[in-house]
Amino acid sequence: MTQSTRSFSDIRKALLAREEVALVDVREEAPFAESHPLFAANIPLSKLELEVFSRIPRRDTAVTLYDNGEGLAEVALERLTSLGYSNVKLLEGGLQGWGDAGGELFIDVNVPSKAFGELVEHHRHTPSLAAEEVKQLLDAKADVVVLDARRFDEYQTMSIPTGVSVPGAELVLRARELAPDPKTRIIVNCAGRTRSIIGTQSLVNAGLPNPISALRNGTIGWLLAGQTLDHGQSRRFPEVKEATRQTARSDARHVADRAGVKRARRAELKAWQADTARTTYLFDVRTPEEYEAGHVPGARSTPGGQLVQETDHYASVRGARIVLVDDDGVRANMSASWLAQLGWEVFVIDDLRAGDFSEKGAWNAPVPTPWQVEEITADTLRQWQQHAGVAVLDFTASANYVKQHIPGAWWTLRADLSNALRKIPAAERYVLTCGSSKLARLAVPEVEALTGKPVFLLKDGTASWMAAGYELEQGETHLASPRIDRYRRPYEGTEAPREAMQAYLDWEFGLVEQLGRDGTHGFHVI
Repeated sequence: MTQSTRSFSDIRKALLAREEVALVDVREEAPFAESHPLFAANIPLSKLELEVFSRIPRRDTAVTLYDNGEGLAEVALERLTSLGYSNVKLLEGGLQGWGDAGGELFIDVNVPSKAFGELVEHHRHTPSLAAEEVKQLLDAKADVVVLDARRFDEYQTMSIPTGVSVPGAELVLRARELAPDPKTRIIVNCAGRTRSIIGTQSLVNAGLPNPISALRNGTIGWLLAGQTLDHGQSRRFPEVKEATRQTARSDARHVADRAGVKRARRAELKAWQADTARTTYLFDVRTPEEYEAGHVPGARSTPGGQLVQETDHYASVRGARIVLVDDDGVRANMSASWLAQLGWEVFVIDDLRAGDFSEKGAWNAPVPTPWQVEEITADTLRQWQQHAGVAVLDFTASANYVKQHIPGAWWTLRADLSNALRKIPAAERYVLTCGSSKLARLAVPEVEALTGKPVFLLKDGTASWMAAGYELEQGETHLASPRIDRYRRPYEGTEAPREAMQAYLDWEFGLVEQLGRDGTHGFHVI
């Protein structure tokens, strides 16, 4: 083994010792979902520069990169080194080496959280009802409320009839308002299993007096039972009374204390943010709307339910310190209670005042200083397209491209550029775009180097073309790269085949056993 690699046993030792570990899979999401170690974070090479500063904020973190023999990890190592990361190595033998050394390999995405959800149900026997039982209750007009613990956009796509959108971290704060009578049955659902288990157990842990159950297997279970989902619903949780908030605050604090959540003050947060020896993540777990209205400077907006579901995406350094903030002590404490059980050192800041939420607007990921490139307007591109010799390369997510794109534009994966350019007819000049132009900007010097031709950036991306009112094209009209940038989850949308949905559930049921074989998780269930 050379000094430029780390072995499976190096990573395993660090995980067991609770040291900081950033094990990064630089492939696209679809191949990542086919096979990866439990605590691998997926940061595709295609968008590495746009994500790495927020996901691995400390530049001397021990970062270990791998792929499955595609040669992407070596390129990623060069890029991270040029961005100032000083302790980057390759995983010995790549993904294959991990498996050959006896490392457990997992499929799907957000596996730590999903496996943990199964562990929670296994230990706590979280109450659940089958889809058929829930439908009977609804048909009988029983005293029941259905709370959907997913993001609002997922709820809008498909939902259980009568369901109300209450994303996970909001449940303990809002449920008493939605079911004030302790005899009202509360049913929590998500698309599959994890968020309904965690949501239901949150309400149980917080001591709500109502009968509470998860919808077993979520919307997947509903569809597999041959039942019909609603689409396009917009029922959302109401505001809560101050008395409800006070009760929820006390409940959440009690749960967090039982889980081992630590307490901190603003002065400690300031010291941690200046500490160069340890990674600290600062997350605001309220709703995005509340965050934008005013947040603690430097905090990232991560609604609590999604943070617990996608911890590997937001906190990609296992063993780092996580600090949570909110303005009521409910959402931060409930989210923290789960992160603590997931094996994180997690703190809630207790002495925040209204004036501390001084920064307004959406969160913007920190990115490297952008390349200075020559930009053109949508009007100019339209004129150029009326003559031959221009090729448009679109680097947006493939799903966005299929939905709508500039006529004739080629969908291209940045990490696949050299292959893609062999499929795209040679042009005298190239124009690059994506939704906003941020990702396309990074590709300008790469396309110049590969083609030797002038390369331009569409100013403000495809959004500017749409704003100009120009026509758009739909579908997979010009794919220069394979659509591997996103793993198609068996529980999303409405078109998933029954076999895929059932196979997904079967896989989730097997996660507890897989966690046992892996042996590095460090989870505990209160």
